[in-house]
Amino acid sequence: MPSAAERTRTLVQSTCSGVLLIPGAEGHWPEQLAPEARAVGPDGEIFLLYAADAPPVRAATHAVDDELPVVLELTDVAPVSVPHRIRGRAWVSGWLTCLPGVAEQGRMMLRLEVGEARVDDLWGTAGIDAEEFAAAAPDPLHAHETELLQHLAAAHGDRLRELTSLLGERSAALVPTRDVAPLALDRFGLRVRFSAGPGDCFDARFDFPEPVREVSELRREMHRLFEAARA
Repeated sequence: MPSAAERTRTLVQSTCSGVLLIPGAEGHWPEQLAPEARAVGPDGEIFLLYAADAPPVRAATHAVDDELPVVLELTDVAPVSVPHRIRGRAWVSGWLTCLPGVAEQGRMMLRLEVGEARVDDLWGTAGIDAEEFAAAAPDPLHAHETELLQHLAAAHGDRLRELTSLLGERSAALVPTRDVAPLALDRFGLRVRFSAGPGDCFDARFDFPEPVREVSELRREMHRLFEAARA
């Protein structure tokens, strides 16, 4: 199971939507508070790229003592069509500053020094301190997850449906309708959402025997999983 810190790092370094919650900036449109790019530095700091005239840049520039308390809110939405598409949210709180001299082509880089974080996702809810966040690494499959899930949904619906054979007694709840969609994928396994009808769905995890490190290992484990379902 991925740790809460790892799950939060994965969200921060993924392409899921994110906005900065800034005191006094409630009247701005969400897109004005969304960074153009995010990255995590070697000490766990988060770098956020904005247009030079964006509200977060103006707020950080005029902050008292050059530190602005903010919260980076992240929302993770499943990249395929499933009931209840929001997979999770994370909130990273800390202090925002401008990086002097790091501005070009009308953009400014901001630095978020992490104080603490909280994640609420498919695994549960947990808090993370700054040291845990800095020491964690994102899931190695996160850059490929969207493409892989969309491929599974578009090209391997029959194979996903066969996974019901691994559910035991729970498979009876899916009769007569069996809508199946891949929901999430990480180095530990695949999560699938099964639906017997509107408002009647549940998730099942299919864990790999060993965590995978790259896409080639993932293909091998997915093949084994589908063969087990077919057998």
